[in-house]
Amino acid sequence: MNSWAQGEGAPGMGYIIYGEGEARGPVAKALGAEKAEAIRLATGVGDGDAVFFACAPADEAASLAGRARVKIGQDQDLIDKNLFRFAWIVDFPMFEADPVTGKIDFSHNPFSMPQGGMKALEEQDPLTIKAWQYDLVCNGVELSSGAIRNHLPEVMYKAFEIAGYPNSTVDEKFPAMINAFRFGAPPHGGIAPGIDRIVMLIADEPNIREVILFPMNGKAEDLMMAAPSEVDESALAELHIRRVPQIKKKD
Repeated sequence: MNSWAQGEGAPGMGYIIYGEGEARGPVAKALGAEKAEAIRLATGVGDGDAVFFACAPADEAASLAGRARVKIGQDQDLIDKNLFRFAWIVDFPMFEADPVTGKIDFSHNPFSMPQGGMKALEEQDPLTIKAWQYDLVCNGVELSSGAIRNHLPEVMYKAFEIAGYPNSTVDEKFPAMINAFRFGAPPHGGIAPGIDRIVMLIADEPNIREVILFPMNGKAEDLMMAAPSEVDESALAELHIRRVPQIKKKD
């Protein structure tokens, strides 16, 4: 697992191996017998089991740990391939902080209704506010993603204000949406199912490109349609698009 983690771009993966009444490995040695035993009790592992550790910023550690869990499940044949197990993922955070600048920004869908409405936006720490967003997952694959729409203009303006965008930006970038809300669009929401992902699961095909009609390669090229391709000047002129030559910076 340590070598696998390095192949995934991580420095490695810590581990404690339990067996014959003792805990072994670099992490166990660093923690000492008492703390290693506390970890064993907390996780419920026994002889012949191991506990793995991912050390990184929270999002990176969670991503690596998630991929490790899938790998272990596959390697140890722990996944029942004859069942479809569904799960709703809810309570997504409305905002997140940029790890470099610390700036508050939207974590996912900026047009979702915050849980708690205007009161939450005005009184809570932005990083504690949850959104009415939801994903449907089957066997670890996201099938659908959706949300309850933020349909109240004053709530939308406030949400964008927290993320550093003035009202003028909302009016300029999303005029159709904000104008519809001013006319009294009712509360509404939705969800978008990924038909190709559903077919992928039914066909037991791990690569989604095998079930897409015109899949793109790793360079985002559609080989069947020969896209992207050159656009002639007349087509650009029709759309009022002008080419601007790239300006090379002087050393």
